Formats: sequence, structure tokens, C-alpha cells
Amino acid sequence: MAELRLHNFFRNSAGHRVRIALALKGLDYDYVPVNIGPASEQKSESYLRLNPQGLVPALEHKGAVITQSSAIIEYLEEMFPDPALLPADPLTRARARAFAAAIAAEMHALNNSGVHRYLASEMGLDDAQRQNWYAHWAQKGFSALEALLAAGPDTPFCFGDKPTIADIFLVPQHLNYRRFKIDLSPYPRINRIVARCEALPPFQAAAPEAQPDYVDGF
Repeated sequence: MAELRLHNFFRNSAGHRVRIALALKGLDYDYVPVNIGPASEQKSESYLRLNPQGLVPALEHKGAVITQSSAIIEYLEEMFPDPALLPADPLTRARARAFAAAIAAEMHALNNSGVHRYLASEMGLDDAQRQNWYAHWAQKGFSALEALLAAGPDTPFCFGDKPTIADIFLVPQHLNYRRFKIDLSPYPRINRIVARCEALPPFQAAAPEAQPDYVDGF
């Protein structure tokens, strides 16, 4: 049994971020599937004891449970600092954190599965209306991130010559937008960075289709 246990669902983008971080750091962990689809295992009594929010991912380490992908990744960075996922320069580190927060706290927060279920069941939006909602926030967010990257040096990854927390958050969000058929052609810098990341073994190992609970077409 590994020291780390990740409660996760293969398609969940927050869990995808944590898997990338674990893979980049070369950390071994036990994968505990939590089906957040029709099975709704995240609402079970046993899982709610682990994480009262009923969300994935959740990371167990030495008897403690850490939730929320940003907090988990920062915890991994502090407990297992090598290789670093944050730039060494304080200003660049702040910019990388801000980039990741723009995805997690704004873009993903408006476009996650819980929001989409509410838009359908409570607001009565049809498929086309929900797609318009999704596309609006996706394009607004990525336009800002593309501009942020374009204002800086032309580096292989978001903030330097190796992946950081910014790339970790970018790749799952980009994958979500591809799944929902968002036009990503206006974001060439983002697209180049994502393609470069997805060619790396740690990102490939963390991809949804590489997980033990993967179901094609879900």
C-alpha cells in the first residue's frame, strides 16, 4: 500500500490536475475510484465522512485528508519539493499561481458538471443554451489567458522551460473544452503549450484514458 491515496474520478478535471502533479513529481500512490457519474458515489455516507463537500479529488496522506486540487498540489509541493512545480522567482511564481487560480476559481467554477446540471434542472436551459453558456465563459477565460501569455517571454511552457502549476491547470481545462467542441483556434500560444505538455510521459500517465476507472465515451 502506497503512502498516498488519491480518491478520484478519471474524467474529473480537478483530479486530473492532481494526477499530473503526482506524475511530474514521480510519486507513487494508490488510486481509489469514486464514480461521480450516475452512481453518485461521492454522495455516499462513507465518502462524505472522508470529504464532507462530496467532491473529488481527495488525497489521504499519513492519516490526514486534503481536499481541493489547489490545496493538494500546494501540499505536495511543500512535502515533496523536488522537482518543483512553482517557479523559483517570486514574481513568476505569483503569476503562475494567478494563472492557475483564473482557471480553478473562475473558468472551471462556472463550467463544471454541477453548474450544468443546475442550468438544466433548475433553470430549464436546453442543450443549445447550455452550450452557449459554456462557450461564453470558455472563450472569455482563454482570451485573457492567451493575452497574459503573449505579454510575457515566448517560453516552451506557460512560465518557463518546464511545466509548472500553470500548465498543470491548463491541460485539463483545454481537454474539457475540446470535449465540448469549443473553437480553440484563437489561442495559438495555449494550443502550442498544451501540445507540448501532452507529449510528455507524466501528462500521458495522468490522462483520463490512462486511469483504471476509464470508460470510453463517458
